[in-house]
Formats: sequence, C-alpha cells, structure tokens
Amino acid sequence: MKIQRREFLKQSAAGVGGLLLGSELLSGAEPKPPTKFGPYDTVTLGKSKIKVSRVGFGTGMRGGNRQSNQTKLGKEKFETLLRFSYDQGVRLFDLADLYGSHPYVIPALKGIPREKYALVSKIWFRPRGIPEQERPAAEVLVQRFLKELKTDYIDILQLHCVTSKKWPSELEVYMNDMAKLKKKGMIRAHGMSFHNLQALSQASKEPWVDVVHARINHTGDKMDGKPEVVVPVLQQIHKAGKGIIGMKLVGEGKYRDSDALRNEALDFVLNLGSVNAMIVGFEKKWEVDDFAARVERVKPKKKSEVA
Repeated sequence: MKIQRREFLKQSAAGVGGLLLGSELLSGAEPKPPTKFGPYDTVTLGKSKIKVSRVGFGTGMRGGNRQSNQTKLGKEKFETLLRFSYDQGVRLFDLADLYGSHPYVIPALKGIPREKYALVSKIWFRPRGIPEQERPAAEVLVQRFLKELKTDYIDILQLHCVTSKKWPSELEVYMNDMAKLKKKGMIRAHGMSFHNLQALSQASKEPWVDVVHARINHTGDKMDGKPEVVVPVLQQIHKAGKGIIGMKLVGEGKYRDSDALRNEALDFVLNLGSVNAMIVGFEKKWEVDDFAARVERVKPKKKSEVA
C-alpha cells in the first residue's frame, strides 16, 4: 500500500527519535532540539569527529571532464566567490578531480589557517569522465591532489559516483589504499559519493565508511529513489555513526526559480535528523546569502509537529 507523505514524515521523525540536523547519537541521551538552524553552525560528521559548517560550498555544478559551472566562472570570479562564502561562514568546501576545482581553493583562502576549514575531494575511478584513460592507485592520485590543493592533508576523500551494490568487493583495493592513507595522515576520513539506492544501502553495514554523500530532497528530483524510500536508508546510515553530507538539495538547480520549492526542500531536509551537512553549488554571491537566510527561517520541529 502506498504510504502517504503525511504518514511517511511522521514515521521518519519517529525513526530518528526526533533528532535534528547535526545531532549526535554517541552520547546515548537525546539532545534538546535547537531553537533554530544556523547555516554556519558547526556540526560533526558522525563518528569521524570532523567538524564543518552546516552549509557547504559545492564546486561541481554540471561537473565533468575537469570543469564545472564554477570553474567556468574564471579564476578571479570563482576565487572571489569562494572567499566570499568563507567570509560569510562556510567552512566546508566540496571538490573533486572530476570538477577540476582543486587549484582554486587555497589561493581563494590565502592567509586563513588550514585547520579553519574542511576540504572534500573525490577519486574518479569510473571509465570516461576525465581526459585520461588510466586510473592510478589511490596513493598516486592523492599525492597529485595534495600538490594541486597546496595542502598536507585532505579532510574527506570519497570514491566518486558509486552505483554498484557490489562495491565492498569491487572497490576493495581502493578502500584498502585509502585506509593506509588515513593512517599516514594524508586524509582524515574516507567514504563514498553514492548515485544508486542499492549501493547506498550497503553503507550502514560497512565499517570502512566514515562519511557518505547522498542525494536528498523532498520531491525525489535527481535522487536515487523517492524520498519515502531513501530516507529510511539514510536513517540507518546515521544510526550506524556515519556522517552524511546531503547533495542535490535544490534538485541540481531545478528549484532555483521557485521560492516555495527551495523553502520546502530545506524544511524537509533540515528536519529529517539524518543529514549532518549539505552542499550547494553556488554560482553567485547572492545565492550564498539567500540560501543562508532560508535555512535560518526553517523552524525545528518536535516529533508532534512533523506532519
């Protein structure tokens, strides 16, 4: 029988015990719900202990072949936008080899201590997508990433666009190499960016996973399934202590021209309780401030209020 949205949301809220965005399951006690959601509040990504801002900057809008809408802005405009977002409060910057966004961040944040912000990058292991055909080992790639980023470490390194439910065996070599890099201090946490529901469903059971990227919004646009199917999976991942970074919050830009849809999307995701942080592919300064203002207007709901 098809579940109705009202009942689904009630079950979702109950399933996470009323916990809100950025809350922890580690203490054993249910924390008090916040009085508001601050867009730049510091949140912790599960058991990884990595702290980031609730709202992060995604650099891969329409990304592929080492370019994106952000890199196409040009060096000066892109770096100015990155610095503006930091000055507003963003402390999470989501990058990838696929996007070609590595070289822009450190120049944009010149003079700011490295520990003041978190960098995410992603390994593209799939065929096509980047110019070369070779897919080197994780350590070779990370050495290049660090040079491009002009940093000694990457906070979160993900395997990019995982779609196979057999990834625990198919990607074992990458996973083992990334675990070694973590021990060396070259990365602080590792995980995957998922683009398939069956693949995502495996994350809660795999101890290797520290943090996941998951597509989530209230309509199912650009997602791995309908919200009523995806949300319980995210709840399980959250309960397992994994950090969750939400992406496609505004339907990969589909809600850009609709105030109502953007507001509904934020109300939905912020009150789920299973998503720690979220990344948005900002292309203009006003979008940073507009998104932050919309986050602040979302009212945290008690279990009895979620309907």
